[in-house]
Amino acid sequence: MTSGATVQRPGCEADVLAVPETKARERARAIALREAIAPTRRATMAEALAQADLPFLSGGARTVSAFYPVGAELDIMVLVRRLLAEGHRIALPVVRGRGRQLIFRDWRPGDKLEPSVRGIPAPAASAPELVPDVLLVPLLQFDHRGYRLGYGGGFYDRTIHALRAERDITAVGVGFAAQRVEAVPTAPHDARLDWILTEDGPLRISAG
Repeated sequence: MTSGATVQRPGCEADVLAVPETKARERARAIALREAIAPTRRATMAEALAQADLPFLSGGARTVSAFYPVGAELDIMVLVRRLLAEGHRIALPVVRGRGRQLIFRDWRPGDKLEPSVRGIPAPAASAPELVPDVLLVPLLQFDHRGYRLGYGGGFYDRTIHALRAERDITAVGVGFAAQRVEAVPTAPHDARLDWILTEDGPLRISAG
């Protein structure tokens, strides 16, 4: 399990319907909840996640954007190795700066990583740029409607909207089942996820 200092990961919450103090409090609460999960328990959950049925990946090899786990995030590297073994291609996101959408670069475990904006590990600039079919998206909270609480940068919202305007993609929020809440505060620009994936398995979000 990846450990170390907390790194601010790009997220998607610029919620105009809730005061900043409320959003900050929710983020702090969610991070504390996640960090309270024992490392051995997190490792067991990561293994369960890697063995889950993945209906959103049926129908042949895909390009899948993953994320490099930081802090107490659910470690998806076991899942990444499974996807590679099944013939999928993996990319990691690269943050290019405030107000810009993410790009994704080809990556396999063992390939060089460099710190991007906010210190998130990202593939080297020499790695080929890919356009994902499926995005595995980190989160702090999620709800039954498919909304997520991220880290406040707006990067994933911006990217999901831009990709959906060009092609069919599937956005999958990935986290612990304990991160589910009744309702995540939302703003009009927030992008809904198509699926949620936790150690309990996949949850499909209804279109309604």
